[in-house]
Amino acid sequence: MDRFHRESHGQDTRNGRECQFCSLMDPQFSQRKAIDRLVQGKLPDIASAHLTEDGYVQHRIAELRKKRAQYPAVELAKTA
Repeated sequence: MDRFHRESHGQDTRNGRECQFCSLMDPQFSQRKAIDRLVQGKLPDIASAHLTEDGYVQHRIAELRKKRAQYPAVELAKTA
């Protein structure tokens, strides 16, 4: 076997699909690059399943927005 080719073991191709979590939670999901919308097909819709770093970061931001919406802002008491 030469150094430019290797044997395929059936796991070489990534089957990507759009992240359902991001599509529901991110209002700008449709403006993302196509590759940033994709997650690995065999994994659940989690941040680390995204194929790109930008997709990962945008997923984490969507998670934080969701958590922030669940808990209303708590006003802290002023001291001194």
